[in-house]
Formats: sequence, structure tokens, C-alpha cells
Amino acid sequence: MVSINVVAAAWKNGERMNPGEIASLISKTPIVQSNEIAVQEKISELLSHHGVIHKREVVLGPGDRPDFMLEGGIAIEVKLKAGKRAIYRQCARYCEHEAVKGLILVSATAMGFPEGIHGKPTWVASLGGGWL
Repeated sequence: MVSINVVAAAWKNGERMNPGEIASLISKTPIVQSNEIAVQEKISELLSHHGVIHKREVVLGPGDRPDFMLEGGIAIEVKLKAGKRAIYRQCARYCEHEAVKGLILVSATAMGFPEGIHGKPTWVASLGGGWL
């Protein structure tokens, strides 16, 4: 299990939300998966609605640009259609950067995912969960 002090990334009812709560919020929200850009827009709206401070497409280095960066250094990567190994490799590259303190993978791909990569905690938000 990865142990790290992760700064909470948002306010909820006057209290900070942690990355696990943010991943759960995304998982519980029905999001139409028409294309990755539309999903990113919906997630951005959801984050904004809940007071989650975020930036889009932050450049970490050459070729490394997660879809969102939250306050506290939590990266969010959205993947609709990609191979499991490719998803993991991309997330692992992001976790190599000092600016990334943790990572939330938002995916429609059913896959196992480690609790941490390169000593940084990870969370998964399943895009199918909001429709159940």
C-alpha cells in the first residue's frame, strides 16, 4: 500500500474532499461516452460544480500532459479506448514527474490497477458505474 500525505483537492460542504472522494464522485456520475473530449468537458463541469480547482492539459514534460491537474498535484487521466498496457505506461510516465503527487485514472476499460505507481497513490473512476 502506498503511503503519502496527499493534499485534499476540493471543498465539499465546507470540508476538503480527498482524491478518493473525487474518484468516487466521477464514478457515480452518468457520463455519456461519445468521445474523449466530451467526457473531459463533462468531468470539468462536474469538478467545477463541486468546487474542485483544476487545470486542463498541464504540460509535465515532452509528451506528458494529463487531462487535468488538481490542486495538490493530483493528475486525472481520461481513457476511453486504449489497451491496458498503454494506459498503465502513460499513467506510470505521469507518476515519474515530481509535480504529480497522485493520479486518478478515469476509464471505460475494465482493468486491474495498482494502488500506487512509483510511490504515488492511484485511484480509479469507472465510467460505467454512474449508469448502474
